[in-house]
Amino acid sequence: MGTDAPRTGRHRAMRFVIGLLITVLALAVVAAGLGWWTVQRSFPTTNGAIDVPGLGAEVTVIRDDAGIPQLYAETDHDLFFAQGYVHAQDRFWEMDFRRHVTAGRLAEMFGESQVGTDTFIRTLDWRGIAQQEYDALGEVSKAYYDAYAEGVNAYLDERGGADLSLEYAVLGLQNPGYSPEPWSGVDSIAWLKAMAWDLRSNLGDEIDRAMLSTVLPPEEVARLHPDFPWDTMPTIVDGQPAAATAALSTTPLPGEADTIQTDGAAASAPASDYVAALATLRAAIDGVPELLGPEGGDIGSNSWVVGGALTESGLPLLANDPHLGPAMPSIWTQMGLHCAEITETCGFDVAGYSFSGLPGIVIGQNAAVAWGFTNLGPDVADLYLERIDGDAYELDGTLVPLTLREETIEVAGGDPVTITVRSTARGPIVTDIRDDFAGVAAEYPAASGQPEGEYAVSLQWTALTPGTTAGAIFALDRAQDWEGFRAAAALFDVPAQNLIYADTAGNIGYQAPGRIPVRKTGDGTVPMPGWTSENGWSSTIPFDRLPSVLNPAAGYIVTANNAAAGPDGPMLTKDWDYGYRAAGIDRLIRERIDAGEQFTVDSLAEIQLDTGDANADALLPVIASLDLIGDAGRGADLLREWNGDAEVDSAQAAYFAVFWRTLLDDMFGGLPDSTQPQGGDRWFNVVGTLLGEPESTWWTNEELGVSGRDAMIAHALGAAWAESTSRLGSNPDAWRWGRLHTLTLTNQSFGESGIAPIEWLFNRGPYELGGGSAIVNAIGWDASVGYGVDWVPSMRMVVDLADRDASRWINLTGASGHAFHANYADQAPLWQHGELRDWAFTREAVEADARDTLTLTPAG
Repeated sequence: MGTDAPRTGRHRAMRFVIGLLITVLALAVVAAGLGWWTVQRSFPTTNGAIDVPGLGAEVTVIRDDAGIPQLYAETDHDLFFAQGYVHAQDRFWEMDFRRHVTAGRLAEMFGESQVGTDTFIRTLDWRGIAQQEYDALGEVSKAYYDAYAEGVNAYLDERGGADLSLEYAVLGLQNPGYSPEPWSGVDSIAWLKAMAWDLRSNLGDEIDRAMLSTVLPPEEVARLHPDFPWDTMPTIVDGQPAAATAALSTTPLPGEADTIQTDGAAASAPASDYVAALATLRAAIDGVPELLGPEGGDIGSNSWVVGGALTESGLPLLANDPHLGPAMPSIWTQMGLHCAEITETCGFDVAGYSFSGLPGIVIGQNAAVAWGFTNLGPDVADLYLERIDGDAYELDGTLVPLTLREETIEVAGGDPVTITVRSTARGPIVTDIRDDFAGVAAEYPAASGQPEGEYAVSLQWTALTPGTTAGAIFALDRAQDWEGFRAAAALFDVPAQNLIYADTAGNIGYQAPGRIPVRKTGDGTVPMPGWTSENGWSSTIPFDRLPSVLNPAAGYIVTANNAAAGPDGPMLTKDWDYGYRAAGIDRLIRERIDAGEQFTVDSLAEIQLDTGDANADALLPVIASLDLIGDAGRGADLLREWNGDAEVDSAQAAYFAVFWRTLLDDMFGGLPDSTQPQGGDRWFNVVGTLLGEPESTWWTNEELGVSGRDAMIAHALGAAWAESTSRLGSNPDAWRWGRLHTLTLTNQSFGESGIAPIEWLFNRGPYELGGGSAIVNAIGWDASVGYGVDWVPSMRMVVDLADRDASRWINLTGASGHAFHANYADQAPLWQHGELRDWAFTREAVEADARDTLTLTPAG
């Protein structure tokens, strides 16, 4: 007895512990099972058959092992109906989130924190403009948008809440009463306004120049915003550098030495207070969700086409990789839209990249032609300083009534917020979005010498008047030759894009479309006084005057956001990309031509991955010429044998990036915060020019006790060695650019929630990457922030006009928008390593690659 009692107690205690562990384990298993069930319940059905009300006949949806759908239908209606249904299957949360952004209704989902964003979007009235564009559509195009919306809504009728996407389960924790409303054609078209906003060209540069003008003389502002280097960089239409060099022409900031004349009298505008208003406006602009990526010099794309005389097959090859902000899931969704037979009632046989929420294919190929996009980047937005008197604004000495529009913002968990949007004839008053403009307006008259009163800033932007892009996409998808392609391009007015072209007849071409303003005065580089009709827009550039070329003598065309044509052509913008990527692609193509190489899909794909850094090419000889000791000498020795390629495993590329960021900060760190160097192509140009001016004052930093080019470079090399050692360790042999240059694929809605478990659910990465800003493999970073990746090739494609099934493609993430789905991020590692996937075009090849086949059948 004496010995059994303790043992029994121990046994009982052990049984209790074991029972507790089993209970905890069982609960964990149940919780895991519930969690996995919650995750998986939204995964779409991709095999078998589904009865779908609204279809006229069966539609077949074939998916390959990457989950990329190819749709086959009997009529156009059923084809776009099915596209809406399948987009909703894969990406409905993304679609729902985007339409709330573009309608200024984020606060309905996420509460009071989003009222400021909604206020800005309501001020610009993206949704209202989209409604006007929808109403103006032709009967056929409107039917496509309506059919697409019917397909989305057919899927919504089947599911709700977490059955649609995991994000709805997370949103339900904060906003349990939320339920998505039916989709409409206007929801689709409003997304085009988001595209236009994120590709809005030089609005940031306009504000930047104005702010710099308060601390620098005009010639130094011009130095920091140099003109396109016409004499050294290729243009798209002309190919080689232009013979002439155009002089930089900038309009002085109102209130500077050269005042702007209005009605025969000097009309100076504010300086410091004006810029304070602009700084606040810039902060508000930066707060708007960047659906395609942050505005900046690295927003762009590469696209080029090589004619059949230079290819192995004898027919053209076309490459495209749009550079946008990274997102999870990718901004693009890949899809094929095929009529089982081309007839009067079914006229599409097209495949490529689409946007979820938008019918049609934006970039890709049909049976006859292929096309790609890069951002043309014309100056299509201007800011004006306005004199306000109550509900009127001054124009030519007369008070004109402002247009007033009241908007009510519904707020989840809070009271509605009502705002009043005020607009001039040119556009909305954008400075109403922030309360702190009141202080600027109060101080402005005394500071500027202008009459007492209220002052504000208005925005004129081509996207704020109805356009025709909504119908252009279908015209592109059905184009069969150059004439049809140009007719489609003429409709693609906002955002203006460089359109590159190839066809199976062997033609290659380029067309610049877009609604681009002609200004009465000035060049659009700085804000202008709005109280005179001498400023503003007089017309737009006719389509026939926009740059275009068919079958150029060179046999190839390169577009990489560089100037479209020479300086004598129509003035499209003063803020082109400075041409480093275009020059790099052009050089790589010419090297292969000179070597007698015939181009293949693989050789174009190889060019897409080039990491040659033109900035390093400019700086390395100067560094090598210096007699350096200490850490600076060690840094120079490390760079001495470097070839200038920013490869992911390069120690030199890592150290050079730290040096470059340090150099920019040492030279330009005293500039206003929002004008700090991002480190891309413009700053390559600025510093590259200063290398030839070793005694320029820009090489002086009195706080550091440094003066002159050589001393500044030596200081930056030494400081960069110390920072690299701190970040990467004391052994330079172990340094890698990829350790600094990483990408985390971040969910647009919950990816920056600040709640680690939620971010873990939806984000993926980090991925180590090479490349860099203004490099052909344009994996960009912002030197004013750090080394992390901010811009990426959002997809890559190379189309073979001789064999469509031999074309190669890759998306940034995957086909699915459902976290933990097998196709959520499966393409990301391939993209990371520069790999491309085969993607079939012909039905025979599609069926051979099929993993899943779903039949959508008419209900009843």
